[in-house]
Amino acid sequence: MDFTFHMPVRVISGKGCVRQNGQLLRSLGKSCLIMTGKNSARQSGALEDIMQTLENVGVEFTIYPKITANPLLSSCCEAAEAARLCGADFIIGIGGGSVMDAAKASAWLASNDTAAGEQLMQGRLRYAPLPLVLVGTTAGTGSEVSAVAVITMDKDGRKRSVTHQNCYAHIAFADPDYTHSTPRETTISTALDAFCHAAEGWFCPQCGDIITAMGEKALSMLIDGLEWLAENDGLPDADMREQLYYGSLWAGMVLNATGTAFPHPLGYILTEDYNIAHGMACAVFLPAFLERAETYAAKRAERFYKLCGGSQRVKNVLAKLISYDVSMTKERVKSYEPRWNKLKNFDRTPGGFTKQDAVSLFYTLFKAC
Repeated sequence: MDFTFHMPVRVISGKGCVRQNGQLLRSLGKSCLIMTGKNSARQSGALEDIMQTLENVGVEFTIYPKITANPLLSSCCEAAEAARLCGADFIIGIGGGSVMDAAKASAWLASNDTAAGEQLMQGRLRYAPLPLVLVGTTAGTGSEVSAVAVITMDKDGRKRSVTHQNCYAHIAFADPDYTHSTPRETTISTALDAFCHAAEGWFCPQCGDIITAMGEKALSMLIDGLEWLAENDGLPDADMREQLYYGSLWAGMVLNATGTAFPHPLGYILTEDYNIAHGMACAVFLPAFLERAETYAAKRAERFYKLCGGSQRVKNVLAKLISYDVSMTKERVKSYEPRWNKLKNFDRTPGGFTKQDAVSLFYTLFKAC
């Protein structure tokens, strides 16, 4: 039996959990920087709840509302400098995965050299980060409970990740109500992202008994929501939103323990160069990943499909939800090869995965000629 497990984030969940726990925020200091994107923090109601709660407990705050999708390293450095200038004792990130990842990076930079971006990405910053609070507004990334931050490099527009103990949040507030304002396209993409986390992690060598139990919870919850989205127009009701959100947190804990397999690094390319949302971009490669798992991890695949209600159910749902319009030349595909050297994600794939496997898959999916 493999009972290995580590997840140090304090998660506080349920409707109204922010307003009910103001003293926890006060315990972190007298001043904070709130990081958000342009819309979701306010539209979800999370920003209003945080501001009111901070006012009630006497914590001053400054808002930094400039985080975009696929956040740039320069934005994280700028937010860290804003935290330093306002004397923030801690940082709160409110939003989807982009904001939460940027908040992780900024909290660590703020207590070090705010311009030390490369040292950050190498996990080499000397001092511990400012305490970090995360409030998720989408059901997908699981960033609330992981030690990973994915940041886009200004110099080349490429996404890189840093995984480090100092990227964990101090507190994560998990209120599914904050996901209700998420539009349909984003709801689908983030749900697919969560399902990729659970599926890729399920087949990783590091998926021990405790993590397998988390994967069982995630897969059964997420496939129901994905099937609803595949079969219905419009938006899920409150109960389905809750199921998707908590499913994404279970999947986030799987991701935290196992890492991801090849769909994630290949998906980065579709996001960077073809403007496909992250969750959808990763899901483009999920059918091929599962087909490989059926060959190289047959017993594990059988259990996976049983949890999801059968292989045909999974394949039907993915066929209906995955959408992309991408074509590439063979020269373009070849240009990506250097990015696929010695990727740990490939080693986590059933049967292993090579650069040539990636090239062949790109040729097949994107009709390279």
